[in-house]
Amino acid sequence: MSPKLTTKLQPGTQAPDFTLRDAEGKQTSLADYRGKNVIVYFYPEAATPGCTTEACDFRDNLASFQGSGYAVLGISPDAPEKLAAFTGDFDLTFPLLADEDHAVALAYGAWGEKLIDGEVHEGIVRSTVVLDPEGKVTLAQYQVKAQGHVQALREQLGV
Repeated sequence: MSPKLTTKLQPGTQAPDFTLRDAEGKQTSLADYRGKNVIVYFYPEAATPGCTTEACDFRDNLASFQGSGYAVLGISPDAPEKLAAFTGDFDLTFPLLADEDHAVALAYGAWGEKLIDGEVHEGIVRSTVVLDPEGKVTLAQYQVKAQGHVQALREQLGV
């Protein structure tokens, strides 16, 4: 396996634009969120324990994020059909986007090597990038833990 080198985004830089399909197959673009603060979080796989914990934490805290002017977008390499089942099973109320070729994850520095059960695998590195209304990075966190991440993010953002 040849590792793909990704550059992690830094505060103050312009976030790469993207257009991805959501759980219903509709195209969603980052440009649709211009004028809003956006939390873009990358997770490895829908309906797995850690990803479910993180998604439900975002769901449970969505009103406080929205009340402070933040939209939330979740991105994984899952197909829209799998995202639709995940959304329905856990009553997720924010867009989940399908990055099936992981091009957006690569562009955001959220794709790389990770150790799973003692073996090196290539995949999504659980990451969160916060953007300002102009699409500039205000916060970029990589290799975050699912448990407790949303609460820590709320504290960092003053939400």
